[in-house]
Amino acid sequence: MSGRNRQAGIIGPYGGDLVNLLAPAEDREALHAYADRLPSLQLPSRAVCDLELLATGGFSPLDRFMGREDHERAVSEMRLSSGHLSPIPVTLPVDAGDVRLDADIALRDAKNDLLAVMTVEEAYEWDKREVALKVFGTTDERHPMVAEMDQWKPVNISGRLRVIDLPEHFDFRELRLTPSACRDRLQQMGAGNVVAFQTRNPLHRVHEELTKRAAAATDGVLLLHPVVGMTKLGDVDHYTRVRTYQVMAEKYYEASGILLALLPLAMRMGGPREALWHAVIRRNHGANHLIVGRDHAGPGRDSSNRPFYDPYGAQELVEQHRDELGVRAVPFGELVYLPDEDAYAESSRVAPGSAAWSISGTQVRERYLDRGVKLPDWYTRPEVAEILAESYPPRHRQGVCIWFTGLSGAGKSTTAEVLTVLLMERGRQVTVLDGDVVRTHLSKGLGFTKPDRDANILRIGFVASEIARAGGAVVCAAVSPYTATRDAVRDMIGADRFVEVFVNTPLDVCEKRDAKGMYAKARRGEIRNFTGIDDPYEPPPSPDLELETIMCSPEANARAIVAELERRGFVRPAGAAAP
Repeated sequence: MSGRNRQAGIIGPYGGDLVNLLAPAEDREALHAYADRLPSLQLPSRAVCDLELLATGGFSPLDRFMGREDHERAVSEMRLSSGHLSPIPVTLPVDAGDVRLDADIALRDAKNDLLAVMTVEEAYEWDKREVALKVFGTTDERHPMVAEMDQWKPVNISGRLRVIDLPEHFDFRELRLTPSACRDRLQQMGAGNVVAFQTRNPLHRVHEELTKRAAAATDGVLLLHPVVGMTKLGDVDHYTRVRTYQVMAEKYYEASGILLALLPLAMRMGGPREALWHAVIRRNHGANHLIVGRDHAGPGRDSSNRPFYDPYGAQELVEQHRDELGVRAVPFGELVYLPDEDAYAESSRVAPGSAAWSISGTQVRERYLDRGVKLPDWYTRPEVAEILAESYPPRHRQGVCIWFTGLSGAGKSTTAEVLTVLLMERGRQVTVLDGDVVRTHLSKGLGFTKPDRDANILRIGFVASEIARAGGAVVCAAVSPYTATRDAVRDMIGADRFVEVFVNTPLDVCEKRDAKGMYAKARRGEIRNFTGIDDPYEPPPSPDLELETIMCSPEANARAIVAELERRGFVRPAGAAAP
């Protein structure tokens, strides 16, 4: 193909010829040898996802990580310097000393596998606050991207890319279609209109209903296009989700009317702007319609418990640009099940007093999966329910992190020791990550500057997230003085299994308890950057538990934490028989 799928109506810059950054096969061996002599830059997971879509044309016409002019226009106007729509910045932030201008650098993944060579043509500083406000509409660190960006490097680099190898994926190979391969398949299917469905969740009956309605309304083929790159922490893993998509596509859709393909996108949870970005990406994959649901790509609620975005703002923004982009929004409101009619309807159209059922994602976890209760047939197909049940153990066997924060000497470690014993009494296996111990091993060599403190906490958070992901209980006791870094750890682990415990002991009491004399040394200036003396401690604005240690013993406080964990289902009630 030339890059045009005429049957799908692909015309113009967004659905026209695709960017292709892959070096010719005959050049790759020489490029490998050349790259081995270059300085290397190890890319984070987000940049690896971005590089793959840049290389294959998913972000066409963008052909590199954004330079200064593209970045400025994307942030302020949702466009590239060429004028093409580009509502989300795609950048590569680094430390200023990591690169040299007008020189080549090898780009590698976390395993040090070579991906590409970049010729660094630009290096420019960027404003995190400006990006947060203009792109994501908030500086609230409960927004996952705002919290993540706080850890990003201060300089963006850009330049020509020669991609040598795409990231290696061993899973679902037959479903990982590049934009050009996706277009080819749609053309082979004789697709006229193509309606894409963006999803990061398992496919339930409501999704089935709205996708079938959308395909019928457009007389088109459904491109079921789930994200399998980075999504919202706490989402169902993509391995489980793809299994649900496969069984649904095979059993509940006509084979001639659906194409299942996987998208290695790193989501930003950017609401309306992200919805428009999804439309650009799906246009490049061959779609000319996009299902846009309520609160599309929304990250949930902010620190004041308000939604970050207007629930229908995404639908409006995609429709505003439909003529230019060539993608029309297929809008849907909230669908509910009408048991008296055995049918689904938009909630806004249900007659007052009529029975209407729905289940939220939280209820799915808490009422059904966490309790080992079968999901009802009206909510999800039995095959999907079985896959989810296999992947989700009962709540008391799921991972959880209890994160103690407070001043040095507040009583974190002492309470954590008691808590560990009580949790093991209840049948949980526990890993303890104590701040002092971690600094001896995992974080040896780090100092007490803010960047070093952040690095230490993020290392603890990473280890804790891996333990929790594997179903373990992990107790972390570290000063962790900065709100943004604690929020980043919460996002890393997942808010639903992160329990923040603020050990609120006054500074003067902590100083009196200090057997090592650290506070006294800090007062005399012998120690610098000591939290509470010459470095700030930021108390959690809304911890899950707040403990005081003057009137309450460590055991009483530990038992209060156990009671909270029992309330959430992470430990069985005392005396409960094992299932």
